[in-house]
Order: sequence, then structure tokens, then C-alpha cells
Amino acid sequence: MKNIKNILWGIPIGFVNGFFGSGGGVVAVYVLKNILKVEDKKAHATALGIILPLSCASLFMYQKSEVDFKIVLLCAIGGSIGGIVGAKFLRKIPKKWLKIVFGLVMILSGLRMIW
Repeated sequence: MKNIKNILWGIPIGFVNGFFGSGGGVVAVYVLKNILKVEDKKAHATALGIILPLSCASLFMYQKSEVDFKIVLLCAIGGSIGGIVGAKFLRKIPKKWLKIVFGLVMILSGLRMIW
């Protein structure tokens, strides 16, 4: 039953990621923490694993008309470096600060989208 619940929660996570081109990770973190009761750091790390196949599926759907693969390659190089550094910080940051930083990023992202 738990596996079916996880699959069903994957549907809105994947929809958000495919529709907006991002954001599935934010939804995944929320679902993992608040609905599936996964510990904070584990939820953030697990969301990364969820997003990889979602992003690949979305990329496949967009790839013929909307993707600039040169930009993908260059940003992926820098993003990989940033991902390694970010993962190292995730291991060291206290749970309280993780919540604060994540919340601030979400607020700033929301405000940016409004304006």
C-alpha cells in the first residue's frame, strides 16, 4: 500500500516538473516531509533522486523543439559542481537552518515570479 501511495504522490510531482520545467523538487520535498514523514535532510536528498528521472522524461518531451543543448551542457557542468558543493553543505547544516534557508529561497522565488 505504501508503494502505491508513493507512486500516486509522484504524479503531481512529475506534473509540476513537466508543466513548469522545474519545481517538482520543491513539491517532492514538501510531500516527503509533510505527507510521507521523511526526515528533513533525507527528504531534500531523496527529492534530488526523484527529480533526475522526472527531468529526463520532461526533457524527452521538450527536446525536439524547445531545448538548446549547448546551454544544457554548459549549465550542467557548472550545476554539477554546484550540486556537489550543495550536497556537502546539506550534510553539515543544522536542521533549523535548512528550514530557514529553504523557506527564504521559496519566498524569494515566489516574489520573483509575481514581479
